[in-house]
Amino acid sequence: MSAAMKGRSLLTWLDYSAGEIRLLLEMSKRAKAESGARGAACARFAGKTLALLFEKRSTRTRCAFETAFGEEGGHPVFLSSADIQLGAKESVEDTARVLGRMFSAIQFRGFSQRAAEALAEHSGVPVYNGLTDEFHPTQALADIMTLEESFGDARGRRVCYVGDGRNNVASSLTVICAKLGASLDVISPPGLLPSEALLERCAGPARASGARIRAGSDLAAVEGADAVYTDVWASMGEEDQKAERAALLSPYRVDRALMKRTGRADSIFLHCLPAVKGEEVEAEVIDGPQSRAWDQAENRKHTIKAIMLATLGCE
Repeated sequence: MSAAMKGRSLLTWLDYSAGEIRLLLEMSKRAKAESGARGAACARFAGKTLALLFEKRSTRTRCAFETAFGEEGGHPVFLSSADIQLGAKESVEDTARVLGRMFSAIQFRGFSQRAAEALAEHSGVPVYNGLTDEFHPTQALADIMTLEESFGDARGRRVCYVGDGRNNVASSLTVICAKLGASLDVISPPGLLPSEALLERCAGPARASGARIRAGSDLAAVEGADAVYTDVWASMGEEDQKAERAALLSPYRVDRALMKRTGRADSIFLHCLPAVKGEEVEAEVIDGPQSRAWDQAENRKHTIKAIMLATLGCE
């Protein structure tokens, strides 16, 4: 099955089967085990180059791509919006045609999902969505890997996402849970619930996998959850809405009282980072024993390495 992924882009998990995602998770776990073994370093990306296009700032995404590619002998090249003409003086399509002739693959972290799609369509090389306003697929794979490190196979597990249910993290989590059979409750104020269009697109995969995908505003849904997940109240590009979001989302802060409402001592807390402690999450939760946020951050590297190994045919 991994051979079928060679040359493919990752723009959203809607384009991948449950079996393909499952294989990438197993490859991610192997990559993590290799990283902790002395003398296990390989050079599977030797002679390959990776263009890293960033319109938005990044810590984990940039570091994960650069270290995963570089430690395997590849050469990553960082290009910010100050370095290239992406969509400004030069069209996205023309940028894609040029970069596709010089690089083995392209990572794009920016605003428009359409820009990521255009890069994939016109470059002729794999393109990885490192985050757009619509989706954040590499984050979601790390989320599931972290969940499975605590509970085993994601199928049948219950995740509760609390916060802005329309953002890219919530959307990608919805897709990957639907594909893999993990049930998801997105708990948001009425104005920030996930789109009906996305829920409809995920309904078929959820039926096939046995996942239960629900969206609502009642925090009682956290009862029995394996994991409680949250994200910042205002995503990049929405800073001017921060006061409005705080008013809407402050009742949805993840604090110790909310974690207790799961009714389980083994429930874990997840956050994609960066976190604003005291806003979407209480410091005692993210810094406490139930938090797996730092494992999630590390797992970005291992999951991204697995994605590149599979799509570049280097496993």
